[in-house]
Amino acid sequence: MTDLIFEVQDGIATITLNRPEARNAFSMQMIDLWIKALEEVRDRDEIRVLVLTGNGKAFCAGGDIKTMKNGLGFLDLTGYEDQDLSTSGLARKNSLWKYVQRIPLLMEEIDKPTIAAINGDAIGAGLDMALQCDLRIASSQARFGEGYVKVGIVPGDGGGYLLPRLIGLDKALELLWTGRIIDVEEAGKLGLITKQVPHEVLMEEAYKLANQLARGPQQAIRLIKRTVYQGLKTDLRTSLDMVSSFMGLVTEHPDYQEGLNAIVEKRKPEFK
Repeated sequence: MTDLIFEVQDGIATITLNRPEARNAFSMQMIDLWIKALEEVRDRDEIRVLVLTGNGKAFCAGGDIKTMKNGLGFLDLTGYEDQDLSTSGLARKNSLWKYVQRIPLLMEEIDKPTIAAINGDAIGAGLDMALQCDLRIASSQARFGEGYVKVGIVPGDGGGYLLPRLIGLDKALELLWTGRIIDVEEAGKLGLITKQVPHEVLMEEAYKLANQLARGPQQAIRLIKRTVYQGLKTDLRTSLDMVSSFMGLVTEHPDYQEGLNAIVEKRKPEFK
């Protein structure tokens, strides 16, 4: 079995982290397959939604502690032993910049909805990977923590950028500085997750939402995502100028007329 499973069905792509014996900690094979999967999600028009989850009891533990303890860097190198990711500061930087950090950069390029189905512990870089998704549906058994400080390192995979944007500066710093683990209840109160569900129905709920989004008007959904994220980085005038252009485009798309007709005819729309 590979360290990551990538499947596409009915317009929904699923990435499953598949190192349950290591709490889905990173390996070089996992990261390599993850990058390829995200490029496919970005580029294949028939893929409409992405779901990210983990196999086993954990969502993702981030860096591989055993590999780090042995001085071999952040990633298990089984099958990639010829890679130097640890013998110097530059090698360790490149292990992030050339590999792990490609994931948040690719996630930013994906206009389609992305959903994290968090089945268990999301710790350190594992939490950062969940933060990169648009929506986070969490099992009642999920726990969360930015544990970098506990081993004297910094959040290397986007946590320092994404966390304060989700929960505010002071709360983000408190979690980053203490590295404490929080349960799903506190995560919900902080606004860290979108929704909490019983563990046994996690994937059912994730796919229910994914299917709803996959059946929606795709051009509008993707431009809405672009509007929201670009709006966080620009001024009101620029955002309004951009969204008026988007409006001009989508009102020429067949989905616009289908949506209007469905409302008038009191039926569900059938977007193409």
